[in-house]
Formats: sequence, structure tokens, C-alpha cells
Amino acid sequence: MSQFPNDATGDTLNEFKKNGFDITKPMEIDFFIVIPSEEIGEKISKEVKRLGCKASVEQDDVTKEWTCYCTNTMIPFYDDIIKFEEDLNNIASQYGGYTDGFGSFGNV
Repeated sequence: MSQFPNDATGDTLNEFKKNGFDITKPMEIDFFIVIPSEEIGEKISKEVKRLGCKASVEQDDVTKEWTCYCTNTMIPFYDDIIKFEEDLNNIASQYGGYTDGFGSFGNV
């Protein structure tokens, strides 16, 4: 039985556990923001850095779509993930972007 709600965030956190991540300790979590252009991505990047995370803007070689990657070191509590995604989405939506999930390579 899952300790998280049955939604995309809960599913990802369950995957973290299944992959052996210690979800009681800090992790570098990458949040993804879909953006319309590199220029917009740079503007969003500056704003999300004020939230205390690292940010980079990259274009997919195949699809040519732009993404702003926001890396935040945090303990992955469900409510904190939801709040952080809301904060990112509030910034992104001002520029025509939107959050599109998160992932991690594990504990720091």
C-alpha cells in the first residue's frame, strides 16, 4: 500500500522508494518547466533562482522543445513537492510556460 496519494506526484515518490532512495533525507530534485523559447526560459530561470534552486535552460535535440530545469535540494515530502511545483507554475504561467513533473537521481 502506498503512503502517498494516488496521483502523479505520489506515483513519482513511490518510484523513488522503489528505486531505493531514502526519502527521509535530502535529495536533489529536478523540476521541469515547459517553455516557449530560450529567451523566455532565461527570464523564468532568473526568477526561479530566487526560490533557492539551480536552473538551466535546454532545448531537446529531437523535438526542439525548450525546458527550464530547476534543481532544488530538499527532503521529498509530498506537500512540499506540491507547494514547490505550485510556486514554479505561478512563475512559469506568467510567461506562457507550465510545470511538467519532476525526477531525481537520488540522495545527495
